[in-house]
Amino acid sequence: MRSDGIDAVDTRLGARLAELRIEHGYSLGELAERSGVSRSTLSRAERAEISPTASLLNRLCAVYGRTMSQLLSEVEAEPAPVVRTADQPVWQDQASGFVRRSVSPPHAALRGELVEGRLTAGADIAYDRPPVAGLEQHIWVLEGALDVTAQDTEHHLGAGDCLRMRVWGPTRFRCAAPEGVRYLLAVVRP
Repeated sequence: MRSDGIDAVDTRLGARLAELRIEHGYSLGELAERSGVSRSTLSRAERAEISPTASLLNRLCAVYGRTMSQLLSEVEAEPAPVVRTADQPVWQDQASGFVRRSVSPPHAALRGELVEGRLTAGADIAYDRPPVAGLEQHIWVLEGALDVTAQDTEHHLGAGDCLRMRVWGPTRFRCAAPEGVRYLLAVVRP
């Protein structure tokens, strides 16, 4: 990590965000309009002056038609058939208390991926749209408890519970458990 708090992944992520914007032919203003993220925030994320939040990345992924894991895999090392624990990329959104481990990163030949998620007690993350409409998700709670709201229905999940869904609209992940929550998220692209 650099002394200013931004690490190499954030630097590569910022460069990839700038590349995607250019590939799609968007100005910062057009991207701001499409994503609902301010021009200044987009500019700072592209220059790696800030570490983007999960919510910001979700909005950009929706514009670009990709999952967050796909985007993050584009700035991480190529996935291997066996992904050792030490090689599983970890990304943290310090603002929300969300830690994401890419257990089985996306691969061009595969439609599914596995993500370990951890939320600190009181963490509350809202996504205004799925990164890809109709994205299939299976959420298996390993430790703690998680409240997931999807399509205006709230689901309370305890350890061992699994929620299966296709994501078409806003979702919200909340951790009311005092010890936090750890869960496995299986994502299958449509």
